Amino acid sequence: MCTAATYKTEGFYFGRTLDYEFSYGDEVTVTPRNYPFSFRSTDGIGSHYAIVGMAHVAEGYPLYYDAVNERGLCIAGLNFVGNAVYREVDPEKENVAQFELIPWILSQCATVREARERLARINITNIPFSDKLPCAQLHWIIADRDEAITVESVKDGIKVYDNPVGVLTNNPPFDEQMFALNDYMHLSPRDPVNTFSEKLPLSRYSRGMGGLGLPGDLSSKSRFVRAAFVKMNSISGSSESESVSQFFHILGAVDQQRGCCELDGGKYEITIYTSCCSADKGIYYYNTYGNRQISAVDMHRENLDGTELSRFGIIDEEQILFRN
Repeated sequence: MCTAATYKTEGFYFGRTLDYEFSYGDEVTVTPRNYPFSFRSTDGIGSHYAIVGMAHVAEGYPLYYDAVNERGLCIAGLNFVGNAVYREVDPEKENVAQFELIPWILSQCATVREARERLARINITNIPFSDKLPCAQLHWIIADRDEAITVESVKDGIKVYDNPVGVLTNNPPFDEQMFALNDYMHLSPRDPVNTFSEKLPLSRYSRGMGGLGLPGDLSSKSRFVRAAFVKMNSISGSSESESVSQFFHILGAVDQQRGCCELDGGKYEITIYTSCCSADKGIYYYNTYGNRQISAVDMHRENLDGTELSRFGIIDEEQILFRN
């Protein structure tokens, strides 16, 4: 389970939590402009926009979980188990395998508008990367500083939704996630007033009571509501450091702690990492479950005209600053 969000101050920021019970071996990966992308059912791309994001690199190919390109277009794939449907190759469509969607979009598109045009003729196929890496059941949020969309491949076809809240979790489908916000329209960051009955002398007894009813459980629907409320009411300074810090606080509202979501075999779902892409600067910030310090990779410090991936293993041991 995961949560993704957008945030805008003077800059534009995008990121996600990756919540799972184990890691595939995640690396912050920079794909330069001349890395040759090959695709299973459509033409490859030799020259393209540079990309930075979190990926599992398999056989030299970056399988991105979330990323931003040098033009500021961002995308993340989130679990969508039980609803995602991929199809056989369709000769009338542009066929892109599920694992290829992120590089296919980010290598060619500079804006959400351009991504929409590409998506209008796409067929997301059920071709796995390998026998060891079958198709993940995902849906995607794609965003730039002006707008965000959610993309779902379901039994009825490809659905592309406007995403005005700039948040995505897992199930249910996105239109149902958005509809659920109607149940919480009474929430507010301000002190509540007594609308229960004018005949009763009701009054607040604590700060924060305007948020009474905000769901606090770890289910994806509840995380969507909580992340949307926190993001939409969040206030930050406009500097890079203030904005990045606030973004991590926003996604901190949906952190999963070890022990609270038990799975089979004595395993627990945790927030393996949290990311924040500074889309304007091309910097990928992250922290992990084991290391709360924010680390960063700046794509512009790499040779973006090269042909080889730049890979940075994540730092997952706690970095503690002693002051005495």
